[in-house]
Amino acid sequence: MPQENSLIDAIQKLIEAVLSALGYKTTKKRTWHQHVVPYQDGWAVRREGNKRITSKHRKQSTAINKAKILAKRYDADVVIHRESGGIRDRISYRED
Repeated sequence: MPQENSLIDAIQKLIEAVLSALGYKTTKKRTWHQHVVPYQDGWAVRREGNKRITSKHRKQSTAINKAKILAKRYDADVVIHRESGGIRDRISYRED
């Protein structure tokens, strides 16, 4: 079994090296979408995929403004959540 795993790992590394040499990206691209989510007594801004929050605010409108600034900077989306956690709105700042 260990020999099979090392062979599979070697083949996977070889494929990744060939794809990389050809200009293909083999890793998932990082997203910068900003989520406005309920947090403790107020609201927070969190980048998609992060557990840690970027900033916390007393009012949702303040959190939305902060998320818009970050989304514009990184050509991303702002995803606004309801207090229940569901998605209320999505604002896109991506340039296609």
